[in-house]
Amino acid sequence: MSKQGSSFKEALSNAFAVSAILIAFIICYLLFVNVMGNPVNFEGGNPKGHALEGNYLGIIYKGGFIVPILMTCVLVLVIFVFERLITLSRAKGKGRINTFVRKLQGLLEADKIEEAIAECDKQKGSLANVMKAGLSRYRDLQNDKELERDQKIASIQQSFEEATALELPMLSKNMVIFTTLASISVLIGLIGTVLGMIRAFAALAQSGAPDALALSQGISEALVNTAFGITGSTLAVIAFNYFSSTIDAYTFKIDEAGFSLTQNFAASLRSKQ
Repeated sequence: MSKQGSSFKEALSNAFAVSAILIAFIICYLLFVNVMGNPVNFEGGNPKGHALEGNYLGIIYKGGFIVPILMTCVLVLVIFVFERLITLSRAKGKGRINTFVRKLQGLLEADKIEEAIAECDKQKGSLANVMKAGLSRYRDLQNDKELERDQKIASIQQSFEEATALELPMLSKNMVIFTTLASISVLIGLIGTVLGMIRAFAALAQSGAPDALALSQGISEALVNTAFGITGSTLAVIAFNYFSSTIDAYTFKIDEAGFSLTQNFAASLRSKQ
């Protein structure tokens, strides 16, 4: 992958992230107003009154204006979980990675460089892109009579590092969204909780009999926002840890394969001396 291609993909990824957040908010707001705020979910058909017993849509609606923001956080999380799954699936390419690496090692031991490069073209994953860059350099250096042995090995290592530097950013792209959602979901939920408790205590503070409706609405607002905030944060932490471990394992395979190719090349140089 060229640097221009990497820059284009990065710009496209940023545009996707912004668009996904805006679209998610619009969807959640419409759901909040038209579905959860539907009069059929409330006693007497009045959204300002109590939610019908056991009607969770009405109960969620009583959580107040913070709820669609929290819903947006959860929906954005779901969108980017699917985005990461698709991206990492493409990065792995076709077939099993271990099988691909073993096949490359066998071809290298047989000094079949062109066949190895062809296998990389078939595999079409990030590992294949990195290996292809190293193999191309490997092929060029085989007949180079000017560079010393150590210089050739360093050149191959540099090819791997440059190719890896272009591939890895796309693997970890958008991971910051998971850490951000894990933090802000709880904080936004806490804001909703505080606002709900303020409303509840305001109802209790009235002279005479407390306003039961305002009290119940305040408590509902507090609990709904708390639930959404904790749920969003928990799911974001789980997603981040899962994808981080997957990316780390894949990065290790890339490093391992690059080291194997470099050692293969070094061994072939020693045999020719």
